[in-house]
Amino acid sequence: MSGARRMPWILLILAVVCEVFGTLSLKLSNGFSVPGPSIAVVAGYGLSFILLARVLKTMEVGVAYAAWSGLGTALVAIAGIFIFGESATLAKAVCITMIVGGVIGLHFFDAGASVSGANV
Repeated sequence: MSGARRMPWILLILAVVCEVFGTLSLKLSNGFSVPGPSIAVVAGYGLSFILLARVLKTMEVGVAYAAWSGLGTALVAIAGIFIFGESATLAKAVCITMIVGGVIGLHFFDAGASVSGANV
């Protein structure tokens, strides 16, 4: 994958990381009653949307949004297990695997998943 084709995916991964940070901070904000995590929510989501908007200049919205929301959901579920002690069940593991598999499938099997090399 060339650098021009790789850059949107790098930005998308950064957007996912920021979204996950914002979501985990939302849990820690206790309904926006704790200032530090509350500020982190706004910063995380804000940067995530800025990066996602940049990605959408060259990547199909269906692929970008599926990857952003799917990977974010999977990572938050995994983080919830390890950070917050949430339940870890076989059903949850299977569902997380299906989410990630769907994102991978969209990327590799959708003929329209290519990106142009401009504007990123």
